[in-house]
Amino acid sequence: MKKYGIRYHPKVKEDVKSLDRQTKEKIKKAIEEKLTTEPLIYGERLKGTLKDLWKLRVGSYRVIYIVEEDTVYILGILHRREAYKNVSVEDLLRRLMGT
Repeated sequence: MKKYGIRYHPKVKEDVKSLDRQTKEKIKKAIEEKLTTEPLIYGERLKGTLKDLWKLRVGSYRVIYIVEEDTVYILGILHRREAYKNVSVEDLLRRLMGT
C-alpha cells in the first residue's frame, strides 16, 4: 500500500486555532488514517472552479486538500458552513499557489 506524506499550508494553523481539543484530535486521526493511505478514495472531489481540490468530511468540518504524486497538501480545515461561503475560491487558489 502506498503511503502519502502530509504537508500543511501555514494558514491551517489559523483554521484550527479556535477548535476544541476533541475536534482537533478527531480531525488529526482522520488525516492520519485516511489521507496518508487512500486520499482519493476517502475524499470527494470538489466541483466547478475547485475541481482540482478534494475534501474529507470529518463531522461538521471539511479538510480541503490537493494530491500531488505521493504528497497530500492540506489547504484548509473549515467548518462545513464556512468552507464554501466565507472562504473564497480565490483564497483557496492562493493557498494552492503557495501565496
